[in-house]
Amino acid sequence: MSSRLIGVGVGPGDPELVTVKGVGALRAADVVVVPVMDTGERGRAEATVLHYVPEEKVVRVVFALNERSDRARREAAWDAAGERVAGLLRDRGSVAFATIGDPNVYSTFTYLAQTVADLVPGVVVETVPGITAMQDLAARSGAVLTEGTEPLTLVPVTAGSAVLKEALAGPGTVVAYKFGRQAAEVAEALRETGRLGDAVWGSALGLPEESVRPAAELDGAPLPYLSTLIAPPRRDGGRGGKL
Repeated sequence: MSSRLIGVGVGPGDPELVTVKGVGALRAADVVVVPVMDTGERGRAEATVLHYVPEEKVVRVVFALNERSDRARREAAWDAAGERVAGLLRDRGSVAFATIGDPNVYSTFTYLAQTVADLVPGVVVETVPGITAMQDLAARSGAVLTEGTEPLTLVPVTAGSAVLKEALAGPGTVVAYKFGRQAAEVAEALRETGRLGDAVWGSALGLPEESVRPAAELDGAPLPYLSTLIAPPRRDGGRGGKL
């Protein structure tokens, strides 16, 4: 029987936002892997998973999750994590990998699956979709992501503020991920493009330290790394104006 590696999206942090299918996949797997940084603290994915499976079923695997400047360190972490998961697949049969958000949206699971596929010939790779931070922030803030024919652009600010400015100059709603360390540049880009007034940002969604605030209150101070921004377009056409 083939080994199975399942990437399970466990949402942005609120345990109530894990789908029924996601919970089923976590419980059905022989082992559940959660990513952790080498500093060892419990991550959001692990905290969410422990609401649904016993701790003895969970295996913590170290990733260089926020490493962007040291390519060698990042690659070594991916290789080591891949070897660890490959060993679990050979020994146990099925492994669920829990990732915040969705496993196909800027997820560590993508790199893990590529590595494991080379190490375990014939492994079956599957994913279970999860609720994303932009969906949760829209619900918590009342922001509407899209109407009618509007496009939706998702930008990781780790790609640089120029990419965000280009998106903000276009049509439709712009969502920015991982912008916390560049909050001052993001606020300036919103001002320059006339998007500041209706934009909203949030962090730690669904957790006790949750913050959901108007972007107009950004004062340049750094925010949590995983902060999310929604910048809707101007909507002056009334109901159905964008159809």
